[in-house]
Amino acid sequence: MPVNSHLYGLILAGGRGTRFWPRSRRDRAKQVLNFFGDRSLIQQTVDRLRPVLSPDHLWVLTSDRLRGEIARQLPEIPKRQILAEPAQRNTAPAIGLAAHILHSIDPESVMGVFPADHVIARPRDYVRLLRPAFRAARQGKIVVLGIQPRWAETGYGYIEFPKGVRPAPAAVETLGFREKPDQKTAAQFLAAGNFYWNAGMFFWRTSVLLEALRKFLPKTAALLASLPLFGHRQFASRLKDVFPKCENISIDYAVLEKAQSVAGIAAGDIGWNDVGSWNAVYELERRDAAGNVLRADALADSSTGNYVHAEKFVALIGVKDLIVVDTPDALLIADRARAQQVGEMVKRLEKSGREDLL
Repeated sequence: MPVNSHLYGLILAGGRGTRFWPRSRRDRAKQVLNFFGDRSLIQQTVDRLRPVLSPDHLWVLTSDRLRGEIARQLPEIPKRQILAEPAQRNTAPAIGLAAHILHSIDPESVMGVFPADHVIARPRDYVRLLRPAFRAARQGKIVVLGIQPRWAETGYGYIEFPKGVRPAPAAVETLGFREKPDQKTAAQFLAAGNFYWNAGMFFWRTSVLLEALRKFLPKTAALLASLPLFGHRQFASRLKDVFPKCENISIDYAVLEKAQSVAGIAAGDIGWNDVGSWNAVYELERRDAAGNVLRADALADSSTGNYVHAEKFVALIGVKDLIVVDTPDALLIADRARAQQVGEMVKRLEKSGREDLL
């Protein structure tokens, strides 16, 4: 599949990554940080898409605060293709905006949507799934990528495939979408074998997506359609006026759960992880004999299962299963089992007006 065809990629990079505080801040969020190696999460996203999508066919939607840093990290992507959303309105308006722009540039455009902050440890296996996904989308199908579950996860939505489905690089008709389940239901999904995690990766002709928005989200569709052509001198000012008026809704709720026919590709173990917390980073890192991950000048005595990321020397004595993250102005110490609650701490900082720490 040639990289200079009608294929495009949209990288969604507008999130704040509050569960990775204190490293993740408004001006330097999770997606531009390097947790693994010397490449940030968004740089790794671009790297693994290269066999299918050249950088000049990639577009990025992010925030005003992050746009400059992303442009610095991704000089291969034209700056005009790194856009800042005037307001956070969830994924449906964001994807709709990109589809509107791409369709005006290339009426034959086919778009893949990719989160900026995920890890895929087996990129070659991943690329083998992208090509059939784009082929099916070219034929007019709405396509989703499902990840074979490795445990009974309650934090993800699920895609229901036909019974007996096996991981394969081929698009098949899906039976529906399921919301984030409780523990009992997640265990049932895992045992059934035909429920896959929804990884937030989608493929469609821009014309197909725009038509779906006109059908299922007419207000937002009309607002986006009112924008002038991309590159027009009034585009930016009109976008600032129009975009905040769009509905705040995800593409899953707005389109995928309502569409009559959605195809899915059942992915096996491609090493996918949405890196949703400091504990996820710990699980992905190499650990020493005591189960510690020490990304610092550190010594550990009678200490097990800890994650440390610090800019100064750290000594651990008799502690276990802690997250310790040190930055020049803040220090996080948390129970690894409660890593998801870091985001709640950020909300408390917001309520108390601690803008200096956000």
